[in-house]
Amino acid sequence: MPAKKSKSAKKAAKKAGAGKRPTSPAVPPYGPPIRDAIARGNLAEMKSLAARTRKYVAEVERAMKALDGKIAKHKG
Repeated sequence: MPAKKSKSAKKAAKKAGAGKRPTSPAVPPYGPPIRDAIARGNLAEMKSLAARTRKYVAEVERAMKALDGKIAKHKG
């Protein structure tokens, strides 16, 4: 069983995180998270998700071009 933190350790940990916004885990940009963001109607969240999704899609498109190139070389 882990040892309990002292009051001073708890205060220090709390103070270290003071003023920081909690972060949510990364969400892959696929249907449900996008639909959920739309349903919540939070404009800032939707804009952020849209930007992350566009970046992700661009990365996937670059990878697909590379993959298609390798496939074409092997078809001979």
